[in-house]
Amino acid sequence: MIHVTPIFTDLVRVETRLYNAVSARLRAEQGLALGQFELLEIIDRVPGCRVLDIASELAITVGAVSKAVDRLVAADWCLRDPHPQDRRSSVLRLTPEGKKQLAASRPIVESELMSLTAAVPPDDLTRIASALANLRATLDAGSHGQPG
Repeated sequence: MIHVTPIFTDLVRVETRLYNAVSARLRAEQGLALGQFELLEIIDRVPGCRVLDIASELAITVGAVSKAVDRLVAADWCLRDPHPQDRRSSVLRLTPEGKKQLAASRPIVESELMSLTAAVPPDDLTRIASALANLRATLDAGSHGQPG
């Protein structure tokens, strides 16, 4: 019988350490936290991105995302444009400075993650990626872990 609690514990500890290490390097080199990078990356990747799209992807509250987006707007990395069909909503887009920040940050994030995972053989990383993708899809399909 497989006991999943130790697997869960390892997963959480690995995620925390990776996140903290990448965020520290990104902040030192770009003045950007990893959470901010993630928001910029989602806004760039999702056409017509709204706060709700980010909240759904990150499994955090709309209020938390809205406050984080306000900070991106204040930093001149993002703009809120009126939504063409829904006046209560806005569409997010990166400013030229936000695009520049994201472009400069992507190689730092990738480089740090490559360095931190270098001890894991590529085939193992592929298997881990597949297992996590399957688990994430299952959780997403059941709306498990979503706030509210």
